[in-house]
Amino acid sequence: MEQLSRKSKKHTERVLQFGEGNFLRGFVDWMFDRLNKECGGDYGVIIVQPLPGGRAESLNKQDGLYTLYSRGLLNGVKTEETRIVECVTRGIDPYRNTEEFFSCAENPELRYIVSNTTEAGIEYRRGGEIFSQTTFPGRLAMFLKARFDAGLKGFLILPCELIDNNGAYLKECVMRYAEDWSYGEGFKKWLEEENCFMNTLVDRIVTGYPKDAAAEIERQIGYHDEMLDSAEVFHLWVIEGDKKYAAELPFDKIGLNVVWTDDVTPYKKRKVRILNGAHTMLSPAAMLMGVKTVREAMENSVIAEFVNKGIFNEMIPTVDMPSDELKAFAYDVLERFKNPFIDHYLSSIILNFISKFRVRVLPSIRDYIEKYNKIPHCLVYSLAALIMFYKNGDPNDDESVIETIKRGTVSEILKNSSLWAVI
Repeated sequence: MEQLSRKSKKHTERVLQFGEGNFLRGFVDWMFDRLNKECGGDYGVIIVQPLPGGRAESLNKQDGLYTLYSRGLLNGVKTEETRIVECVTRGIDPYRNTEEFFSCAENPELRYIVSNTTEAGIEYRRGGEIFSQTTFPGRLAMFLKARFDAGLKGFLILPCELIDNNGAYLKECVMRYAEDWSYGEGFKKWLEEENCFMNTLVDRIVTGYPKDAAAEIERQIGYHDEMLDSAEVFHLWVIEGDKKYAAELPFDKIGLNVVWTDDVTPYKKRKVRILNGAHTMLSPAAMLMGVKTVREAMENSVIAEFVNKGIFNEMIPTVDMPSDELKAFAYDVLERFKNPFIDHYLSSIILNFISKFRVRVLPSIRDYIEKYNKIPHCLVYSLAALIMFYKNGDPNDDESVIETIKRGTVSEILKNSSLWAVI
């Protein structure tokens, strides 16, 4: 079977992307590819591997091409799509090809920087200006200094790491390195005025190489693809920034679920309360019933009714956003839970479950009681199921947490502030 290779012309390199992993290739690059093909865009993406031993070389063997296999439910209909993503122009291993990496700073066409270096990737760590020993923000600071020295304009910077205020924190880290390394007031002024660090929220399950379907997919498409990626159909990218930039990145023109907003906070709250909260609410009761996956839980009429009531009657009323938007998001969540292609095991959700419950569900209980002066029955039932699971099931948590619940009475457990205090 032949290897995937490029037959189309490469696009102008306008995007520098830190991260060659499954998520960005199944999310951001997929979006730029659609802009190119459906909106006449010209967005070429340079992928920089953030760590040694990455997959830039594998990507280059395929001329930057790879196949994305999307699968899920769309308006209740089982949907599958394979697409060759063609926006990536090359991959760079900056540890082996440092000069090639920094030469990108001299490209006046380069406009956007995207990253996903995991939640631990955006960190400040004091140290010398040594490329291989500093953090991602440190390497970004070096790159931006090279851009400044070249006398060129700055960037729109869109980090996708799953931390609060990811853009603001990335900027703070870069500024601290600029101070440590004596980059000067001119650079700091340029960084402030010529660059826009945007807070973002991303939401898509990208499952990576589809071992269960790879052989059949390659049989159908007729070529071998070692960078094959897979994702659910649902996607959401919330970008906190001036809406004038939406004209540069017209995702809305092709129907992509990209939201430009002045404040990403309500969208994060919506995701945590409804998507993560519903996962958390259903898991202990479902596991006590012998259910193993989220999809299996939603196929059980009793659990499905419990989840629906919890979301629409008790969670949604605690989120301060337009009701229609919340309900539309909730319907998407329920459809995602029923995805026939993804086995989301409850055992993975239940891992370190107390900390998840106190962030994802407990605030909804508190806010509901404050608002209505009555008990949200589904959410409180979930709390009871949680305690029962820790007492009689097989929880995977800190040993001290497990012992505290196993030995305590219900009253003692509920009064234990070390378990339930939201930090």
